[in-house]
Amino acid sequence: MLFINTRPIDRAQPLTQCLLQSGFTVVDLPLLELKPRPYDNILGQLYSQLLTTKIIVVVSPMAVQMGMQYLQQSGVSLKQIQHIQWIAVGKKTAQCLAEFGIASHVPEVESSEGMLDLPIFNTIENIQQIAFWRGEGGRQFMMQQCKERHINVLNFVLYERICPPETQTQFLNLLTTIEQFEPPYWNCISSEASWRNWLTLTQKHPQLLNACHYLVLGERLYQLLMHDKKATQKCFNITQILTLEPEAILQSIVQLQRKL
Repeated sequence: MLFINTRPIDRAQPLTQCLLQSGFTVVDLPLLELKPRPYDNILGQLYSQLLTTKIIVVVSPMAVQMGMQYLQQSGVSLKQIQHIQWIAVGKKTAQCLAEFGIASHVPEVESSEGMLDLPIFNTIENIQQIAFWRGEGGRQFMMQQCKERHINVLNFVLYERICPPETQTQFLNLLTTIEQFEPPYWNCISSEASWRNWLTLTQKHPQLLNACHYLVLGERLYQLLMHDKKATQKCFNITQILTLEPEAILQSIVQLQRKL
């Protein structure tokens, strides 16, 4: 059984370890790399507006790391914003916030839809402003939903999300290894950006694109892959998952294998 681990390098290891212990062969092929953006005056102005903000959405451990680093640089202290409610996308992000003494709300589904379903959006009255600590291109859906609810969005773009330069070479080198295994090849897709990068990589290898069974995070991403599948007349399989926890991913595969 082959699993293609496309998670960023700093997040791939727990999943790889879990699957290896269960008898999988795992190949690492990161589709996203996070590069910090430098602090500038625009970020400085955004940080000063946190004093009148009720909620901060933090989308990743990298967003915690850079967001806190630049908070200190801006001269705004955590004490000054202790009125804020924090939302963390995923347990790992929540753990990173906890290291700063911050308790956060974590959605059951680690996605934009999951965050919008949190009770906090109904219990806090008169939410006029919300901040996003995120990467370039991320969480567009949730920000749009907030704007439609007439909530002002403070957009902290703290890092860029790129396809690692070495991934193309890695991919070509791995093709021979991958083809030695019987499909389906398991592949976890956690964002639209990583899916687009995967489509680019496999553009000349449609048989590999079709041979994968994709575990996709959340309803919106599932619908996106379904749309692309129909539009391009491909025949790959897709299953929606609710979390990126390694054990949960493993259990999803085990249950699907029973049905094959």
